Amino acid sequence: MRVMMIAGEASGDLHGSGVIRALKRCMPAVEVYGIGGDKMRAEGMELVFHVREVSVMGFVEVVRHLPVIRSVERTLEALLTARRPDVVLLIDYPGFNLRFARKAHRLGVRVLYYISPQVWAWRPGRLRKMKGVVDKMFVVFPFEEELYKRAGIDVDFVGHPLLEVLGSPQAKTEFCRRHALDSARPVVGLFPGSREQELKRLFPPMLEAGKMLAEKHGAQIAVGAASILAFDFVKSFMDDGSSVKLLQNATYDLMANSDVALVTSGTATLETAYFGTPMVVAYRTSWLTYLLGRMLVRIRNIGLVNIVAGKTVVPELLQASVTPRRLASAASRFLTDKALALETREMLSVIRTRLGTPGASDRVAAALVGTS
Repeated sequence: MRVMMIAGEASGDLHGSGVIRALKRCMPAVEVYGIGGDKMRAEGMELVFHVREVSVMGFVEVVRHLPVIRSVERTLEALLTARRPDVVLLIDYPGFNLRFARKAHRLGVRVLYYISPQVWAWRPGRLRKMKGVVDKMFVVFPFEEELYKRAGIDVDFVGHPLLEVLGSPQAKTEFCRRHALDSARPVVGLFPGSREQELKRLFPPMLEAGKMLAEKHGAQIAVGAASILAFDFVKSFMDDGSSVKLLQNATYDLMANSDVALVTSGTATLETAYFGTPMVVAYRTSWLTYLLGRMLVRIRNIGLVNIVAGKTVVPELLQASVTPRRLASAASRFLTDKALALETREMLSVIRTRLGTPGASDRVAAALVGTS
């Protein structure tokens, strides 16, 4: 059996790796190739392209990268004929993947889609387009299932794949001992994102906010670096001799043991919420991208944590509001107001119940096997 998979960013690489692992348990000889990252490759996928080559977010940013994106598309389209897959599994990354779905469908290749485009937030017209080209949709939030059923698209709610990987973090005493932190002092976690453009726009103000929190509250600052980003690139933003801890392969432990976190909008907000950690959600993109987005987006919040909770549980700072002073001020409230921190932790506890039950990867893999 041949499966072409396309995951265009770090979270897709993580969730795709779980599907490949489950798929190979059922069918060890399965051949998987396409776009993925280090985690998918480690599970046996042949990378035609790495996610680093295509991971771009924002209207303006995509336009700048169009030559590369078009080249990638043409290569994958050629593979649909030259190395025809039995099924294509598309993972999130809607701009690219929905275009590719149409091409695969025209060639008679079965198309499955895992982790829905956020049609509930913007561009609901995509539902009509998907009806003709996506054979099966696997959604990770329960409220998405009804949207696709109403549109006449075959859909299953499989639960969120994060439930498979979050697990049990280190206890705070052990975490602090391992990373040379003082368990008696507050820990502030910085999670600046998985794309270079996110780091360039968000990491500097986060670091400055961290310095303010260290001076005002005696907080210890630690950074959860995304695994797909080069360590030296992340470190280049930090001063020589900085007391900020740069942690790799300890992201979830840091999320769980932070007293408050500064988090780039995206899947990381759900991950942080899973551990009940109060946070400040931040996002900054080009102004043209932002203005176009505000015209298209139909919901008030942009942070997944607030969207899934159904209300504003944690503060969001966007664009010009993403300044060191405002980030530090919003985070300070959780460090000084224990009642607020406790109330926020309790409200975040609803997130776990809304992510379904573990086993999303197994359910998607079973569907792939069923197409063979």
